[in-house]
Amino acid sequence: MNLKNTPILKLIFAAIAALALLISWNLFQSVSPVAAQQRTSLTVSAAISLSQALAEIKTVYQGSNPNVTITYNFGASGALAQQIQQGAPVDVFFSAATKQMNDLQQSNLLINDTRRNLLTNRLVLITPKNGVVLSDFKQLTDARIKKIAIGEPKSVPVGQYAQEMLMKIGILQQILPKLVLGNNVRQVLTFVESGNADAGIVYATDAKASPKVAVRATAAANLHSPILYPLAVMKSSRNPAAAKAFVEFLAGDRAKIVFQKYGFGTAR
Repeated sequence: MNLKNTPILKLIFAAIAALALLISWNLFQSVSPVAAQQRTSLTVSAAISLSQALAEIKTVYQGSNPNVTITYNFGASGALAQQIQQGAPVDVFFSAATKQMNDLQQSNLLINDTRRNLLTNRLVLITPKNGVVLSDFKQLTDARIKKIAIGEPKSVPVGQYAQEMLMKIGILQQILPKLVLGNNVRQVLTFVESGNADAGIVYATDAKASPKVAVRATAAANLHSPILYPLAVMKSSRNPAAAKAFVEFLAGDRAKIVFQKYGFGTAR
C-alpha cells in the first residue's frame, strides 16, 4: 500500500466509525428503558361466556392503548380459579360466578379494592333449531327428551345455576339419567347445536350467539343464585397499574355498550 494514501484511509475509517456510532445511538434511543417500560403485557383469565364481548373490547382498548398487549385465557370459571391458585401468571380474573372469586379472596390472592360485580346474565332452556318444541323447564321430563346438556356443577357456574334451578322446580332427581355434563358453557351449547343433546341449559348470551338453537324458556331469577360476573386484579400481577386501568375500562361506558350488545346486563 502506498504510504501517501494512509491519511485518506484514516479519514475513511474515522467516518465509518462515526457512522456506526450514530446508528448505535439511534438504535439505543429506539429501545430506551423509558420506551420499554411503556410496553405492557396483561393476561386476563375470563369465563368463556365472555369471549365474544371481550374480543371486541380488546380491539377497542388497544386502539387507544397500543403499548398494552392483552392475552385472554378463556375457560370454565372453576378451572381458571384453580389455575390461579396453583400459581398461573394472571393479571385479571373475570368470573361468571361469585363463588370462584370468593375462593380466591379467601386465599388472599386478590387486590381487594379492585374487586367489583360487573355483569348479569339469564339462564335459558334451548333445543336444536328444529328440535322438540318446549315451553317450560318441567317439560324436560318428557319422554321425547333423551339427553339434556348442562355444565358440570362443580366447576362450571352455568351448571351450578342449572342444578339449583332444577332442584327448585323438583325435577332434578327425575332427569339425572338424562344429563350430559359439559366442561364449559360453550361445550354445552355445542352439544345442543350438533344434536348430541335434545335440550340444554345455557346463558342467554350464549344462546343469542348461535343461529343453530332456539330459546324455549327463561328461568325465573328466584330459582337460582344471582348470576353475577365479578372481576378483580390479582396480587401476583406483574403489571398492577396497567391491570387496574384495564379493569376500570371494563367498568366504563364504552365497554358497557359492547357488553349490552352481546346481551349482558349491568350489575347494580
